[in-house]
Amino acid sequence: MKKLYLLFFLLFGFVLSACSQKAEERSSQMTTEVTNAEAANQVANNSVAKDEKLGTGWGDEIDSHVTEIDLKRKSNTPLSETLVQYADKAYKGREVKSISIAAGKISFSIVDDHGDKLALYRVGQRYYLRGQQGQSYQLHYENNTGKTFEIVSSVDGVDVIDGSEASRSHSGYVLHPHDELTIEGFRKSENAVASFTFSKPKDSYAANSDNGSIRNTGIIGTVVYELKVPEVEAQSSNKYAPPPNAFPKDRD
Repeated sequence: MKKLYLLFFLLFGFVLSACSQKAEERSSQMTTEVTNAEAANQVANNSVAKDEKLGTGWGDEIDSHVTEIDLKRKSNTPLSETLVQYADKAYKGREVKSISIAAGKISFSIVDDHGDKLALYRVGQRYYLRGQQGQSYQLHYENNTGKTFEIVSSVDGVDVIDGSEASRSHSGYVLHPHDELTIEGFRKSENAVASFTFSKPKDSYAANSDNGSIRNTGIIGTVVYELKVPEVEAQSSNKYAPPPNAFPKDRD
C-alpha cells in the first residue's frame, strides 16, 4: 500500500508540474502579446501625418492675476517630468482622465473651457492627447499632499510664464498644499494670459515668436520641484480670553 501511495504522489506531482509549466508559458505569451501591442500602439501614435499636426496659438485674453514670491527649491533635481504629445489624431492606448505625477503627489489633467477633463491615452510611460483646431484648453494640477511644489510648464517648447525658450531652470507657478492650480494660457502680464488654443503649427505662438520654433510644436511639458517653505509658528485657535497664568515669568 505504501508503494501505491508513493506512485500516486509521484504522478500527482508530475501533473502539477506540467500544469504549472503550461500556466507559465501562457502567462509569458500574454505578457509578450501585451508588450507587442504597446509597441505597435506607440509606433502608430508617434507617426503623425502633416495634416494631423497641431500647435498652440495665442488665444483670447483671460483675466489671471499673479504675485511673485521668493521661495527656494529643496533640490535642483526635479521630482518628476511629464510630457504629453498632442495632435488631431485618433490615438491608441489606455484612456485616462488624469496623470499621476511625482509618485502620486500631484494629479495632472488637461481640461476644456468648462473644466471637463479631456481624454488622454497612455502607452507605457507616454501620454497622448487628441486636440481640434480652434479648441481652447487649460493645464490643471491638484496637490494631494501637505507640501508646497513648483510647477514649471512649457507648451511647444515655450515657457508659459515669460515666453522664452523653455528650460527646467526657469521659475514656475507655486502649488500650495492641498490646493489646485490652473494654467489657462501664455502669460501676458501680471493680470492676464492669452488662452491656449489649438491651431495649425504655422499659426502657433512658438512659430511666431522670437524664442520659439515650429519644430517643437505638439508637446506639453511639466516639471515638478519641491519648495522650501518657512515654518510659521502655530497660533492659538482659541478666540476667547485665555486662562490665567499664576507664574507668567515661567511661560515659554
